Amino acid sequence: MSRSTNNMPFLMDVNPDSPIAESYRALRTNIEFSSVGKTMKVIMVTSSYKGEGKSTTAANLAIALAHTGKRVVLVDADLRHASIRRRFALPNQVGLANYLALQATIEDIIHETHIANLYAIVAGSTPPNPAELLTMKQMDVLLAQLKERYDQIVIDTPPAFSVSDAQIIAAKSDGVLLVLEPGRVKRETARKVKAYLNHVNARLLGVVFNKVNRQQSDAYLNPY
Repeated sequence: MSRSTNNMPFLMDVNPDSPIAESYRALRTNIEFSSVGKTMKVIMVTSSYKGEGKSTTAANLAIALAHTGKRVVLVDADLRHASIRRRFALPNQVGLANYLALQATIEDIIHETHIANLYAIVAGSTPPNPAELLTMKQMDVLLAQLKERYDQIVIDTPPAFSVSDAQIIAAKSDGVLLVLEPGRVKRETARKVKAYLNHVNARLLGVVFNKVNRQQSDAYLNPY
């Protein structure tokens, strides 16, 4: 994938014919092929460190899935550094954290986006105990309800090397994508992140290399 920042619009939305958008479609196709005969309804996206492009990847993947006609919900489970609300210009007063704390209903937290078939759940109020909230039974209740309403659930989580939040969500997901920035993340760090995910029996679908030169953009998804 090419470089992106939080201030840029999603390329799958504003320039769906670009080579970068094609990379996200290829990522979508690779996931679909990898899920043949297997349940792949809940896809989690994480990274090793902050700033590697996991949120951008999660959102563009969700848009790519929605473009196929699937009903997709993008969940911002990065309760520490939420970004989905800004990129989609959504209110953040009530979101995932509020639902998990029993302060809101599922109807309160689901937002329509300007993209057909794509819905979003923002992070909501910043809690003092993100990891504890994510381990609550209410998270399982939410995922069960979302599975009934949507064809695909894409979850953006905090970096897996920094906090335990990603491991908690990975254990509840059907597949995990690891976003890495080549040249920034050492191989040993990536191996540790993989070990963290393996510890909770997460199914690692592959590695997305982000912030690479356009000439290298065909390296969008590689098996780990």
